[in-house]
Amino acid sequence: MKELSLHILDIVQNSIRAESTRIEITIEDFAQKNEFRILICDNGKGMTSQEMEKALDPFYTSRTTRKVGLGLPLLKQNAEQTGGKLVLSSSVGNGCRVEAVLVNNHIDRQPMGNIAETLVQLFASYPSIRFKFNYLTDRGDFNIDTDEVKQILEDVPITNSEVREFLINHIRENLRTIQDHNQ
Repeated sequence: MKELSLHILDIVQNSIRAESTRIEITIEDFAQKNEFRILICDNGKGMTSQEMEKALDPFYTSRTTRKVGLGLPLLKQNAEQTGGKLVLSSSVGNGCRVEAVLVNNHIDRQPMGNIAETLVQLFASYPSIRFKFNYLTDRGDFNIDTDEVKQILEDVPITNSEVREFLINHIRENLRTIQDHNQ
């Protein structure tokens, strides 16, 4: 995976397979601390300590459609290449928390990629799941909650192509504004 947004997509798909009904994605992009943090929390079925250990093994997957599970191990490797780390915490019945910390200005830190399209694809593909996205920086924050979006839309589904296009542009513009303030 060449972009962090693809790592996020992969981890969130794990949360969905774990029967999560709420998934919160937080990105902390703190230039002053030289830290880039991705935090994904869900309320899925959780994992035992043995399952967590296996989840970080690239040759293990709980899926039956392929023989390896590279999502978490690749994110861990990418975080460690920058001098960062990956922390996985979970317990059965209490969801899962994945935290990747990367050194922000490290040459090996992958670009974010198209996080707006990634998020909206998730929102539209899984409209019954409540997604919260938080983007926190030194100079500003952006938050979006699909429950609030659905309330505003009333009877218009989040899967509507015009809604999807609006949401992509809305997220993209807000992130761009924050990033412009950080420079």
